[in-house]
Amino acid sequence: MSDARAPARAKSGRHFVSGLGSGMASAIILQPLDLLKTRVQQSGRSSLTDSLREIRRSPHLVQSLWRGTVPSALRTGFGSALYFTSLNAIRQRVQRSSMGARAQNQSASSALPSISNAANLASGALARTFAGFVLMPLTVIKVRFESDMYSYPSIWAAARDIRRVDGVRGFFSGFGATAIRDAPYAGLYVLFYEMLKTHLGALATPQENHNRQPASMRAWVASSVNFSSAILAGAACSAISNPFDAVKTRIQLQPRQYRNVLQAGYRMVAEDGFRSLWNGLALRMSRKALSSALAWTVYEELIRR
Repeated sequence: MSDARAPARAKSGRHFVSGLGSGMASAIILQPLDLLKTRVQQSGRSSLTDSLREIRRSPHLVQSLWRGTVPSALRTGFGSALYFTSLNAIRQRVQRSSMGARAQNQSASSALPSISNAANLASGALARTFAGFVLMPLTVIKVRFESDMYSYPSIWAAARDIRRVDGVRGFFSGFGATAIRDAPYAGLYVLFYEMLKTHLGALATPQENHNRQPASMRAWVASSVNFSSAILAGAACSAISNPFDAVKTRIQLQPRQYRNVLQAGYRMVAEDGFRSLWNGLALRMSRKALSSALAWTVYEELIRR
């Protein structure tokens, strides 16, 4: 039995390593966008211009723009690893079940299991919520590093301060808003991503190859289809879930002032207006679209190879 389980463990390990590499790469490259989004969303910050002006005054511009990269890379890297590993496990199981029998044809550019639209929606939401809960302490530390409201010298100093001031509960500040944001985001993302791959792949495949089986596709065409699908899916889902991201940021930065999703949302609208729920939208759409495109394209290519 141990020999039979070895291939499954190897495949899971490959998904974990591929997710870790793709997540860390996207986090490091796009950290400035994440940092600016956090600062625009924090209370008392009115515009992107103010944030940029403050960063430009720093004697170490590059270091200021990439502040919080270590916790961000760890959180995104291990979060992506857990997400992709659990997502693949869920989709493999669904594909083997009766639900998988109703799955649509697999996209020619895809290296992942093909399942139904409803299963894509549910599996994405479940996998993201699980990964988000496990990595929540790093998420809280990452957001505080990116903000200019705290000046922690290290990750351990941040962890000690959060533990001292807010207790263990402080490491899970904003989980409710994060789950409400991530579950529909990830579910819709996987759904949109797979649908877009199918439609864009059909456009990129010669007409004579259109049949019930996935047509062969050159590697660079498959990568282009996956990259484009990921950008479009990431941008669309970011726009839908941005209010919960703005609420989550406030709760994680000031958990005593913003206690839960409803209270934080009400206070933000009452004090800063309805538009505060959409603070950082352009930055988040850009960041999520590019990070999703990088992460999913690299991930699929690593799995394919």
